[in-house]
Amino acid sequence: MKILSISPFHDSSIVVLNNGNIEYFSKEERITRVKRDNHPFKSLDYVVKNIKDIDLILICSPTPDDSFHIYLENYLKKYFTCDILRFCEHHHLAHASLAFYNSGFEKSLTFVIDRNGAKINGLRESETVFISSYPNNFKPIYKSYWVENIGENYDVENDKTLKKIKKQFIDCECVAESTCNITKVYETATSLIGEHALENGKTMGLSSYGKDKNFKDLFVDNIPISNYFIHGDGDFKPVLLKEHLNKNLKNSRELKEDDYSFYADYSYQVQKQTQEVVLDLVKKHVDKTNIKNVCITGGYGLNVVTNSYLVKNLPNVNFYFEPIADDTGNSLGSAMYVFRDKTKNCNISPIKNTFFNGIKHNINVKGINCSIDDIADYLTKGKIVAVYNEMAEAGPRALGNRSILFDPRNKDAKNIVNKVKNREWYRPFACSILEKHFKEYFETLKLTKAEFMTMAFDVKSDKIPGVVHVDNSCRVQTVNKDIPHFYNLLNKFYEKTGVPVLLNTSFNLAGEALVDSPEDAINTYENSDIDIIWFPEKETMLFKKGEKC
Repeated sequence: MKILSISPFHDSSIVVLNNGNIEYFSKEERITRVKRDNHPFKSLDYVVKNIKDIDLILICSPTPDDSFHIYLENYLKKYFTCDILRFCEHHHLAHASLAFYNSGFEKSLTFVIDRNGAKINGLRESETVFISSYPNNFKPIYKSYWVENIGENYDVENDKTLKKIKKQFIDCECVAESTCNITKVYETATSLIGEHALENGKTMGLSSYGKDKNFKDLFVDNIPISNYFIHGDGDFKPVLLKEHLNKNLKNSRELKEDDYSFYADYSYQVQKQTQEVVLDLVKKHVDKTNIKNVCITGGYGLNVVTNSYLVKNLPNVNFYFEPIADDTGNSLGSAMYVFRDKTKNCNISPIKNTFFNGIKHNINVKGINCSIDDIADYLTKGKIVAVYNEMAEAGPRALGNRSILFDPRNKDAKNIVNKVKNREWYRPFACSILEKHFKEYFETLKLTKAEFMTMAFDVKSDKIPGVVHVDNSCRVQTVNKDIPHFYNLLNKFYEKTGVPVLLNTSFNLAGEALVDSPEDAINTYENSDIDIIWFPEKETMLFKKGEKC
């Protein structure tokens, strides 16, 4: 059975799932180079030209946008004769199915903590808790909604849509609280620093610079921050805090290192209070069901600080954090669900890696022959090395195929690489470490691996100052022989330095999508101060002219 699934709005992607296996996956931004691009027609063009015999097409989006869906369906009917199914009211189900099927759990609680889920009249999904089991059983036991265009006379108890939802989901606690949800509370800080509402990772980095000052509860009486912000035009606008915006920030890069405390302190509160609410939500349902396997997904699931907080505070729970937790993964999640629904297939296939975006490009570059030993040597000499290997990571974390690497022993590493990437000064860097040395360098919370960079860990060693954030943490990827070129490079670097760690950040510049094609890689390289591109599969590198090599 061959399913074509399309997630058409922000972070748009498509997948062709062939008998449960990924035949083709593409995130649109990787082709168009427009970050978080929607309407994935470039990705679809590849399917139209190269993949035949599609049995079913899914369109999975959070809102039933008839005008666009009709346009998309008419486009698809030009090339395909199979049925087209709208998967529009199942946004959280798509998130949940991807996480559950990737987790390797036979049964779990699956928590979707999302920004904007499916729209049902005036309600939007916020958080959903499922009991998940094979082949395709996703029973909701908790659903929270936020209310669009809430008025002073809004009456939760008499909301007709909510009453209808409660009848639909039997034995499920359904609540509609306010104009906000957990993720939207987080977005208030992101908006405050002048960033797009989807760039919450920047707020997470800044929050570590804040102080835990006395601050009002952002979730008082289940009306989150109603006294601080109002909702309008799709974004949160500061009300009582607007006097603090006298600098008219256009971009968080304008936050000065000697004048950022207000923004950092508020970011700290948002991080602290949302992670506490998430912990309460998880603990409540673990205690209620006695299910100790937990999947976390939805956009908030990429918050590595909260993920570590959960593991630290619930040591008897087995957690899986989905690495493609944002809407990028929803095309795949919905296809997985429908495949299991149609076939009743119960095979458990945990995710092995995220190296499945796009196609494997031909690499036709006239470079310099090099060995892994050469690349390790250049890294010890302070060179910035970008890696281009086979297919790209599907998720937002660079895990060795589209990475920029640097020596973590350099205490100025963060400033050096942030300048090259044109990133904000307060943003931390991740690292990759040989799995067998994980416990030597980090407080691992009793975990033995962290292969997808979905958690931050406290640092134990003073040998890697370049990747230590201001709160003494680092987002970590553990590496073993399953990624041969990266594993061998880390071993070589370890042989030369005694340190089995490399700074690892995504191969792109600020505001750009992760590089996909060799042409993208070379263009980024030529327009930056990256010293080397390494092509492991070709044993070749490009080295900046004028440099000695």
